[in-house]
Amino acid sequence: MVREKVTVSTRTLQWKCVESRVDNKRLCYGRFILSPLIKGQADTIGIAMRRALLGEIEGTCITRAKSEKIPHEYSTIVGIQESVHEILMNLKEIVLRSNLYGTCGAFICARGPGYVTAQDIISPPSVEIVDNTQHIARLTEPIDLCIGLQIERNRGYRYSIKRPNNFQ
Repeated sequence: MVREKVTVSTRTLQWKCVESRVDNKRLCYGRFILSPLIKGQADTIGIAMRRALLGEIEGTCITRAKSEKIPHEYSTIVGIQESVHEILMNLKEIVLRSNLYGTCGAFICARGPGYVTAQDIISPPSVEIVDNTQHIARLTEPIDLCIGLQIERNRGYRYSIKRPNNFQ
């Protein structure tokens, strides 16, 4: 029988912030060190920490977009440079802040030609748009774009905007 020599560290773990910065209104960065660890522990601890931290994030985001004139998510609209899918991805990038939990409504009504940005969102006073310059769409012709939005504040990470029946 072959026995491997296993060393166990009796030193206490040390947690240290190496770098922390705010790149812009929508992006923060931090780098941390946790040591000493035995070979293989870093991946296990890192994955567990990532899942735990993502599960505890509280935030406000757009969870639904609805427009009567758009048949489905993968369609294009005459007079709008972006496809509906690109507009949804741009809406997903908008950073919101709210002090109330639950769901509330908002909407975008814009007339072209021109650019539609987060500043064009009409939302309740309890919802703050962090970066008003976030691009949503470019209207190339004199058309009306009206989109109803559902905004939610909740806890936990969500992969994307709810897809089924977003546009009806």
